[in-house]
Amino acid sequence: MWYKSVEMEQTRYADDLALAKACAAGDDAAWERFVREYRPVLYRAADALDSTGRARELADALYAELYGLRERGGERQSLFGYYQGRSSLATWLRAVLAQRFVDRVRADRRVDPLPDDADVASPAKPPQPGRTDDAARFERALSETLSALDARDRLRLACYYAQELTLAQTGRVLRESEATASRQLARTRRAIREGVERRLRADGLDETRIAQCFAEVADDVGAIDLSTMLSETRKKTEPDRSI
Repeated sequence: MWYKSVEMEQTRYADDLALAKACAAGDDAAWERFVREYRPVLYRAADALDSTGRARELADALYAELYGLRERGGERQSLFGYYQGRSSLATWLRAVLAQRFVDRVRADRRVDPLPDDADVASPAKPPQPGRTDDAARFERALSETLSALDARDRLRLACYYAQELTLAQTGRVLRESEATASRQLARTRRAIREGVERRLRADGLDETRIAQCFAEVADDVGAIDLSTMLSETRKKTEPDRSI
């Protein structure tokens, strides 16, 4: 019977399911094992999808979803919750990554520029009022949020995002494991988003404008120089040794 087949498959991948559930529950040892065993799997799958390395960015981004950045009802929501053990964890991860890659390709196609004649036929949209002011508010809120972070968290961000070190290299700099570096980066990203949102609300922006701010930054990540911002933040928080 079909249900016996499903039961056999779930039994076959019981160890994978147990690992996924432990990771979803926030078990540090399980997370370290997952990063150690499945990072090569994800990277090989990413390289097979796109040899230029762009898919590796998606693989790295999956860690935030797997660890569980979003919360619902006070509980962390991990992507591992969708794994039911009906296939190997490696197969499931490759399928998730492939879907993310397809979504990225479709999104890129949607924003491809139109032909020149279409540009001539369509009048340019006037700039949205307040957009420049909102961008300035966002950058100020981000700077203030970064300043409020622990120095160790800022160093980890600088290593991984500004200096573009790998997770393993970042972990060595901070004398922590690769899994811990990944987990702490995910926690810090969540703290930054919450801090920026809180400051934007205090500055008078409603939820729609806040969402637009984040969307615009995501569309033009080059608009914010994180390396310079982290450097300036470090100088502000360092004690004045000239006294």
